[in-house]
Amino acid sequence: MTVKVKRKKYLNSEPLDDAVRRYADALTSEGIGVPLPGERIPVGDSLGRVTAEAVSAKLSSPFYHAAAMDGVAVRFADTFGASETRPKQLRIPDETVFVDTGDPVPEGMNAVIMIEDVEVLSEGEIEILKPATPWQHVRTVGEDIVATEVILPENHVVRPVDMAAMLASGHTTVMVRRRPRVAILPTGSELAEPGSTPETGMIIDFNSTMLSAMAAECGAEPLRKQIVQDDTALLRSAILQALSESDIVIVNAGSSAGREDYTAGVIAEIGAVIVHGVNIKPGKPVVLGTAQGKPVIGIPGYPVSAALTFSLFVQPLINGLQGRTTAARDRVTAKLSRHVASSLGQEEFLRVKVGNVSGRLIATPVSRGAGSLMSLVRADGILRIPAGSEGVGAEQQVSVELLRTRQEIEQTIVCIGSHDNALDILANALKKRHPELSLSSAHVGSMGGLLALKRGEAHCAGTHLLDEESGEYNIAYIKKLLPGTPIVLVNLVHREQGLLVPQGNPKNIRGFGDLAREDVVFVNRQQGAGTRLLTDMHLKKCGIDPATVTGYEHEEYTHMAVAAAVLSGTADTGLAVLSAARALGLDFIPVAKERYDLAIPRQFYDAPLLQALLGIIRGDETYREHVSSLGGYDVSDMGKVIDIR
Repeated sequence: MTVKVKRKKYLNSEPLDDAVRRYADALTSEGIGVPLPGERIPVGDSLGRVTAEAVSAKLSSPFYHAAAMDGVAVRFADTFGASETRPKQLRIPDETVFVDTGDPVPEGMNAVIMIEDVEVLSEGEIEILKPATPWQHVRTVGEDIVATEVILPENHVVRPVDMAAMLASGHTTVMVRRRPRVAILPTGSELAEPGSTPETGMIIDFNSTMLSAMAAECGAEPLRKQIVQDDTALLRSAILQALSESDIVIVNAGSSAGREDYTAGVIAEIGAVIVHGVNIKPGKPVVLGTAQGKPVIGIPGYPVSAALTFSLFVQPLINGLQGRTTAARDRVTAKLSRHVASSLGQEEFLRVKVGNVSGRLIATPVSRGAGSLMSLVRADGILRIPAGSEGVGAEQQVSVELLRTRQEIEQTIVCIGSHDNALDILANALKKRHPELSLSSAHVGSMGGLLALKRGEAHCAGTHLLDEESGEYNIAYIKKLLPGTPIVLVNLVHREQGLLVPQGNPKNIRGFGDLAREDVVFVNRQQGAGTRLLTDMHLKKCGIDPATVTGYEHEEYTHMAVAAAVLSGTADTGLAVLSAARALGLDFIPVAKERYDLAIPRQFYDAPLLQALLGIIRGDETYREHVSSLGGYDVSDMGKVIDIR
């Protein structure tokens, strides 16, 4: 029988710092979070583990006087007076003995002369040309490590060199903190296991794998559990079982205040809810609780919320159980490329792409939805917008927490402008040929790309802006928007644009004239996109007021997003390239063949970054063939300089 728990709203919704402090105080009062006891493991298995006690040397290293060079061992007093004009002869083995590097220095001898400085006169005699100094070329006992000295402190993360030092000092095992066991419970009747074919309304469970990997990355042992259906009795049983097996329990999804969100109620029944609701975006409905002397955390189901709340609340707990502190991410100061509005009263964690353009770091926001997993994949950093702010103005200097290294960012080509699938393939081709380089593209439309070049925020811009008067692509707009900026215009592709419709064209859409029909729902591109301008031009020719087109205000930022909207049924049609239609199995009504170019400021054109990119565009036959295979592309002019101004 299903047991129902009365639906509750947020118990509280407090500032992040207050929530962190209150939860930490609650854990401390229950004695939760102290470092775990140690376990003894072989030194060879200790990489990345945390020492549970100080490691003191059992042996000195070296534990005997060792020759540091190939040569002869001598008593330095026997070498007094040797010179090039008065060479000195030493008898073997009474006064000298041949040794190799690492050999024990014979008893009574206290120096080594390099073999290069020795002349062998016979089997029983050598000659030297200069005297030796005491303990010359000898590694004395304890030169590196002295027995009983502490070589590693407690709570130290073991590195390869530390493993070598332990072995050198006589250790074959070491006491390390037990790995914290983190149980991860994916919940929701709508979840399907990875690898299965989900039915309509089902979602593949990928969060639990992501959270397991994040736990492992922190040094924990993740225990990914089976999917728990939306049933309070099942959830209670799963949490209790997880508590018996782990040190931390994470319940993924069901943490909000919806009809089937049971996490907070069940945690309250078997333990205590300390915090339910934090003023952060995304991640507000997080649940911070305890049960049976262990942390139990309800993490929201949206992937960005899940990743963020794990980093904020779970990672410090895992580190604490290992005796580690949580290191702050590297920060850089960057110029924000465009204005960002934010909700007053919530601290927002905004994902941004970061690139170095003309020696300045530029931060460009990516999509903001809590469900946008790819925004995390593509992000280079996080911009935290304070709860007391309504946003950040364009061109302001902001502090960004980096998700990638500074070196990776320095090696990134920033392309802002119109989207095309050929750019995505180009990014992969660049990474394949030049692993140290990356192509970062932000889809703000052709107009937005040219304006980004004007502001010095990108290395290049994808553009396909048709001038109605001349019938020419891009050149007129570059003249108008970038009058003082030398630009090299390079063709990437010629491509077919058209109206996408479901297979079989069930609404019998034939052209733009059908957008005036009440039963046709359109999906548009964002303002400033070349595809949006093409749409407006055709509506004007048909005498259709855009305000009368159902769905005209529904904007997407890529051709694939338009195709996905048509495939899902949220729209009946939208303007996009043929390759997007083919990718998702949609029918295509041709509208225009257009030229898609890359506008590159002259100052970047000859730079190594852009030359690497252009080398692929002009010389990588595999790349050309891949683009052609998508359908609707003419690559005959790919890499051709169309115009220089």
